[in-house]
Amino acid sequence: MAKILIIDDEANMRRILRLILEEAGHSVFESSGVKAAVDAISASQFDLVITDKKMPDGDGFEILRYCRENEPSLPVVILTAFATVELAVEAMHAGAFDFISKPFVPEVVTAVAKRATERTKLLRENEALREEVKRFAWSEEIVGVSPAMQTLRETIARVAPTNATVLIMGETGTGKELVARAIHRASLRSNETFLAVNCAAVSEQLLESELFGHEKGSFTGADRARKGLFEAADQGTLFLDEAGEMSLGLQAKLLRVLTDGEFMRVGATMPRSADVRVIVATHRDLKQRVKDGAFREDLFYRVAVVPVDVPPLRERREDIPVLIETLLREIVRDLKAKPKTIDVAALDKLRNYDFPGNIRELRNVLERACILAAGESISEDDLLVQSGTFKDGKQKWIAQLPETIVLAEQLESIERDLLEKALTAANGVQAEAARRLGISRSDIAYKIKKYGL
Repeated sequence: MAKILIIDDEANMRRILRLILEEAGHSVFESSGVKAAVDAISASQFDLVITDKKMPDGDGFEILRYCRENEPSLPVVILTAFATVELAVEAMHAGAFDFISKPFVPEVVTAVAKRATERTKLLRENEALREEVKRFAWSEEIVGVSPAMQTLRETIARVAPTNATVLIMGETGTGKELVARAIHRASLRSNETFLAVNCAAVSEQLLESELFGHEKGSFTGADRARKGLFEAADQGTLFLDEAGEMSLGLQAKLLRVLTDGEFMRVGATMPRSADVRVIVATHRDLKQRVKDGAFREDLFYRVAVVPVDVPPLRERREDIPVLIETLLREIVRDLKAKPKTIDVAALDKLRNYDFPGNIRELRNVLERACILAAGESISEDDLLVQSGTFKDGKQKWIAQLPETIVLAEQLESIERDLLEKALTAANGVQAEAARRLGISRSDIAYKIKKYGL
C-alpha cells in the first residue's frame, strides 16, 4: 500500500481519483491548492504526488519543482484536461514521472500509480542501502581482529549517531585521529565538515585565534577579520588533538562553547554561536592532570562524556600481520613502487617488538624497508627497529651498571642528555626538539628550566 497525495482544486476530481486509488489498496490524501500541498509534502513522506496542471494559487509545475529540489525520489504525475503533445513533452522535460489526461480511465490511473510507487520504493531502498554502506564504511579503516579492536568498533558504532562529546585516549601513534574521523563518518553529521587541530603544536595566542577567530586589528598582523575553526565547522565535527596541553585560560573558553555553544572571537565584544560536535584526544592521563591543577575538573567531566580507549600495538599483537598487509599496500601505492611481501623471519621480528611509537612507528619501519629491500620480499635485515640497534646497546649498558644505583639520578641524567641532543639537532628550536622527543611544548619548556639548559 502506497501513500498518495492528490492535488486538485476541483473536489469532484479528487473524489473520483481517491475512489480509484483506494480501490487499488492505496492510502490517499487530498489538497486543494499549491500552498497547502507544499505544506503537506514538507510535513509528511508520500510515495506519489498526482497534481492538476492549473489551480487558483499556482500550477502543477510549481509542485513538481518543489519536489525535484526537496524530495528527488518522490514522483510527480501531472493531470490536465487539455492533453497535448506539447504539454506532455513539457511535463516530462520538467521531471514529471508521467502525464494523465481527464476524464480518467481507471486502468490507466492504477497502472501509472503502480509503476510510480514501485519506482519510489526501489529508489528509497537504494538510498537507504547507500547510507548504510556509507555509515559503516569507516569500519574497514579500523584494522584489527583482536578483542580490543572489536570493542573499539562497537563503541564507535554506538557513540557515533549521538551528539555526545567524545574523549579519545591512547598513546602517541595509536591512530586517535583515525578513530575521530570514523566517528564523524558514522555520525548524522557525516555530510558536513570535519576539521582537526593539534593543540600542542600551536602557541596559546595563535590557538585561541585558530579556534575562535579574530576581529580586524585585534592583534599585530590581524589585518582582516577571520573565522575560527568553530565557525568553519558549524553543523560538523571539530577534532581537538592533544587538548590536554591547552592552557587553563583556553580551557575555560572551550568549556563555555561545550556548555552553551557560544564563544568570542579575539578582540570581539559580542558572542557568536556554532553547532559543532567536539571530539577531544590526548595521550595524557587527564585525571592526573586534574589532580596536578593543569586541567580543569569541570572541563574534564564535560569532555569525558564518552571515553574511548585506543589500545597500544603491544596489547594487540595478533593485529600486526593484518596491519602490515594493509600498510604495505598503502606504502607501495604512495611510493609508486612494486608490491612487497614480508618473509616469516621479518614478520616474527615485528610481532615480538613492543613498538613504543605504535602504528605510526610500524608504518615508518615498513616504509623504510620498502625502500631498502632489494627484492620483492622484505627480510629481517631490511628492518631497522630498536630490537636490533638501540635495544641491544641498552642491554649492554644496563649490564655494566653497578649493583646498587640511585635510579632517580640515572633517569635524570639520561633525560638531560636526550634533551641536549634533541635541542642540538633542532638548532635550539624548542618546538622541533619537542616533536623529536614526542613530548609537548609545555613539557620541554618545563624540563629545560628544570635542568637549567
